[in-house]
Amino acid sequence: MVPPDTPGDAAWLAQVTEEILEPDLPICDPHHHLWEHQNRYLLDELLADTGSGHRVVATVFVECMAFYRRDGPRELRFVGETEFVQGVAAMAASGRYGETRACAGIVANADLASGDAVRAVLEAHRAASPNRFRGIRHVTACDANLPASHTKPTPGLMADASFRAGFRHLGELGLSFDAWLYHPQLPELADLARAFPDTTIVLDHLGGPIGVPPYERSAVLPEWRKAIAAVAECPNVVVKLGGINMPLNGYGWQDRERPPTSEELAAATRDHYHHAIDVFGPNRCMFESNFPVDKVSCSYAVLWNAFKRLAAGFSEDEKRALFHDTAARVYRLGTAESAES
Repeated sequence: MVPPDTPGDAAWLAQVTEEILEPDLPICDPHHHLWEHQNRYLLDELLADTGSGHRVVATVFVECMAFYRRDGPRELRFVGETEFVQGVAAMAASGRYGETRACAGIVANADLASGDAVRAVLEAHRAASPNRFRGIRHVTACDANLPASHTKPTPGLMADASFRAGFRHLGELGLSFDAWLYHPQLPELADLARAFPDTTIVLDHLGGPIGVPPYERSAVLPEWRKAIAAVAECPNVVVKLGGINMPLNGYGWQDRERPPTSEELAAATRDHYHHAIDVFGPNRCMFESNFPVDKVSCSYAVLWNAFKRLAAGFSEDEKRALFHDTAARVYRLGTAESAES
């Protein structure tokens, strides 16, 4: 995420409406944000999207600089975001807003580069959300040709001794790590995964294939394919299938007169999705929306239709893994749909 991205205009998105494919297929959306930066995306907006036709039974919130504490120790200000999301999740869990358990899992932020000092922050997140806090995302996305990510990471951060000292506490506390990086950094992630084989790492956004100058998508694809396959050799890594409809991915959907259809989305991105599923296997893959960031390019309903088109050749068990069970297992959500499978 390079916040704040402006979601697509509602009237622009409304130009493309589709019949919902496989409307009864349970979905756990393992990657979305809530914020009020330059635009608003809070519970009402999320439920409008998850309620647009697909059966979204649960979601996972991922950090995005939302509602940090204004006062107190600087290193603990991140915890304000967890406090905020815990409240939103309690609202959704009441059942008043329907079936969707919004924010059933919470991935928060903490400065892993602070080394052993991060332990107190992790424990504060857990105290703020003892039943939903699942892990940390410390964004390491860094490329000299792109704007800095919101955490302002330095090159080579994942190999830094202080970062790794902080990272060690995730495994000790049974927490996962969400990795958001760019595709040239995938070898760094593989090295990190090998160094901490007992810590679950969730690779966001298909490993961040860049498609804007000086990168060219056609040249990036073979490099990405090789690097993502090497990451998949680490059994502690799972991958999120999505998050590649951002402007930085280079498809230019946001500049069109009309947004793409699900057929267009699936056709343009098929190679990335199918290769990731091939090397990781369905039980280590989970489709994600990355909303509202990817909303700059398409609607929620169209996006999940595209995912269902991409998964059309898989078995029913494999579809359950891709759309629900992998996410529910990795983020330990314990949904009724998991119990049935």
